[in-house]
Amino acid sequence: MRFGSMALMLSSRTKYGIHSLIYLSRRFGKGFIAIKDISEAERIPRKFLEAILLELKGAGLLTSRAGPNGGYALRLPPSQLTLGRVVRVLEGPLALTPCVSQNNYSPCADCRSETVCSLKLIMKRVRDATAAIMDQVSLEELAKDEERLELPEVAQIFDI
Repeated sequence: MRFGSMALMLSSRTKYGIHSLIYLSRRFGKGFIAIKDISEAERIPRKFLEAILLELKGAGLLTSRAGPNGGYALRLPPSQLTLGRVVRVLEGPLALTPCVSQNNYSPCADCRSETVCSLKLIMKRVRDATAAIMDQVSLEELAKDEERLELPEVAQIFDI
């Protein structure tokens, strides 16, 4: 969702980052989790995951420890980390045009007049609605949703 490419979908990198944070959320308070464990459980290429986790650590979302009992852990409780914050770290602004970005504003290069641009009005509404949803969804909520979604699979395996 960066301004340069204006993609309207989350990148694989961002989706992998979200899934790895959900994995860590489900293990919050249980110590450091090895990259190997996250990579295998979430089916994320290890080298790609290492780069993602380093970026999340640099943004203050994760902490790490080296050594045989090392790995990564959430720096804050999952209830305090939102999907919006994660997406902003990994993708950049939630705004689809730079003229409505709250933190990375710049005028659109091809805009003839920002003051009379009807597109800007709708893009601001899209940004506000997206932020309102993403900033209310915590990693804790996503982890609980994932746990609930796994239950039917268990029932199907045992024909319950």
